[in-house]
Amino acid sequence: MRFTSLIALTLHFYSIANAQAPEQSLVSTAATTNTPGLAAGSAFEGHDGKTKTNGAAGNETIFNGKTVPPMFALTSGTLDEIVKVGTWLVEFYSPYCHHCKSFAPTWQTLHEFYYTNDPLPANAQSADPTLNSFSSYYNFHLAKVDCVANGDVCGQHDIKQYPSFLLFKNGKLNETRTGAESIEKTSSWIEEVLSEIKPGSRPVGGPKLPAVGAKSVDGASLPPLDNTEPVAPAVKSALTATKLNTRPREVPNKDGQSMPLSAEKFQELVTMTQDPWFIKFYTPWCSHCQQLAPNWKEMARQKKGQLNIGEVNCEINKRLCKEVKVNGYPTMMYFLGGERIEYHGLRGLGDLIAYANQAAAAAQGVRDVTAAEFEELEKTEEVLFLYVYDQATTSEDFAALERLVMSLIGHAKLVKTSDPALFQRFKISTWPRMLVSRDGTSMYYDGLSPRDMRDVHRVLDWMKKVWLPIVPELTAANAMDVMRGKILVLGILTRERPDELESAKREIKNAALEWIDKQEQQFQLELQELRDAKQLRIDEAEDRDDQRALRAAKSIRINRDDLQRKPVTFAWVDGAFWERWIRTTYGINVKDGDRVVVNDEANRGYWDTTITGNPIVPSRTSILETLPKLVSSPPKIKAKTTHTTMDHFWWTLKRGIIRHPFLNAGIVLVVLVTVGLWVRSKLKSRTGGVRLVAEKSNPMDGLLNGGFQTQGKVD
Repeated sequence: MRFTSLIALTLHFYSIANAQAPEQSLVSTAATTNTPGLAAGSAFEGHDGKTKTNGAAGNETIFNGKTVPPMFALTSGTLDEIVKVGTWLVEFYSPYCHHCKSFAPTWQTLHEFYYTNDPLPANAQSADPTLNSFSSYYNFHLAKVDCVANGDVCGQHDIKQYPSFLLFKNGKLNETRTGAESIEKTSSWIEEVLSEIKPGSRPVGGPKLPAVGAKSVDGASLPPLDNTEPVAPAVKSALTATKLNTRPREVPNKDGQSMPLSAEKFQELVTMTQDPWFIKFYTPWCSHCQQLAPNWKEMARQKKGQLNIGEVNCEINKRLCKEVKVNGYPTMMYFLGGERIEYHGLRGLGDLIAYANQAAAAAQGVRDVTAAEFEELEKTEEVLFLYVYDQATTSEDFAALERLVMSLIGHAKLVKTSDPALFQRFKISTWPRMLVSRDGTSMYYDGLSPRDMRDVHRVLDWMKKVWLPIVPELTAANAMDVMRGKILVLGILTRERPDELESAKREIKNAALEWIDKQEQQFQLELQELRDAKQLRIDEAEDRDDQRALRAAKSIRINRDDLQRKPVTFAWVDGAFWERWIRTTYGINVKDGDRVVVNDEANRGYWDTTITGNPIVPSRTSILETLPKLVSSPPKIKAKTTHTTMDHFWWTLKRGIIRHPFLNAGIVLVVLVTVGLWVRSKLKSRTGGVRLVAEKSNPMDGLLNGGFQTQGKVD
């Protein structure tokens, strides 16, 4: 009897496994055709683990009189690719989990409610369909993953409890929560996410939610207005926002003034439009804000008719400032079409105007240039990105290209071309391609497939590595980009000797170009070695007629990222202007002449001498002979520290604890036990009674006279 029951149980689980076949793919709908990888008619997994089809087979539901397609069911093969674009809240569940089964109606109701939620309630005939599609307006999606059918992907994301909810923003995991919550609490989280995507666009107090399992909700999604809340009027403005979006774009900044923006005005003029805005978030009591005010006012005057300039008082509009994640004052942000980017540059008038000029140009989109126009741009732009396309380039490619523009503001210019003369000049044979022209030299983005060219994050990561000139001047504005995580060859020069300055910069640039060429050649050799090794495995498997080994060999992916080595950059700094910093950091007196130091910011060290002990000078020979000895592991020349002895000691101790936590914990434990035993032995050796101390010692003696000696920096 037990044996028969065991067979029946086995057959039951076998049938479940067949019902959850790995061939299940991702459901898609016509309403989300902008999401890559989704095809109409694909399969869809229900919470019960059974394979269903999408709306083509009648699995849609109805909510508030609108047709709702099935929720996205992501699989091992689609999850990582799909969540790369937009914001995705994904439930990881098991069809056998009691809590998951109980939560399923709540998750489905939220899917139906938000899918049919109009971000801009308006007359359907006059509304922009793009804006009035919730998914398109916010680029936010709910989805789910069955961890029984897709155990590998759940393991990769460390799912240990059902249900678990992972929030992805443009492919990166942003937040994780576990456990089933009520519809109100889950909606509250979703509202927080939506407010971050489009600040000021959500109703005060949250939307009016349906009951779990209901197929409609009265009163749309807008609650009664609360005039006591500063952001409440913004809800009313949403009723007319569509008209604002459909009007012809007006001349920006007509009066040449920085416009004070309330929460209502912010939603009406910034969130609900495609107009570009450069906005300052401040408080009246902030001293830095007061210092910035005159430059901000003058910048607004000079940008009259070119760029909208605004300001938000965070004392009055606290909720709005929280939604846009203002963490300090003043904070300056550029807004365009619902996206935003923070300005981290200097606050001088010239710096603000330069950034505003680039922002205004970016609002016009990526400019199309001819070969002659590109050559003219090269004369004025130190760094110039070029997107090369042909007639077969698709709208998806151009959409990915436009998403790069905002991130480049303040760094470099991006243009595109279909001019055959530029095809020939840069030897382009596949389209589209991305390259950068820096100081007369060109470098190419290594992605060739459509998938790689549309991977905005990968393209942007490459751009960040090359968007500086070959040898930029080190300033307070670019110091983080130039130094962080890199080995920096820094020429300490001075404008007080202009002839020597140009000669030294030329030598450093020549050294940089030669170093880059050698590194690229070495990189290609290592890449070829990996390809040869792969081919060797394939040939060996074919000789043995081992199909399993052959498939494994062919599946080996040659990843260029696996060959990453520590980047080396080059720059120069005006030693006369930064004299004090150079003297306290590197111990160099700029009056002694031009020098070169090689700085390792990650390890807080630097080198200023060659292998023979002579100073490194701005000479191609001196730099190229020394640099290979410094980037080797370990370095052949001992590094000096950029900090005091005490700073270096504590930093070394901290780094050691981070790298070897268990070893250091053991050492600390041994030390504590040893000290405890020593104290115990001393106490035992004492005689009885109370011992009086005749004279009290200075409690600071131990710090100042014994142990470590501290010494402040001497100017």
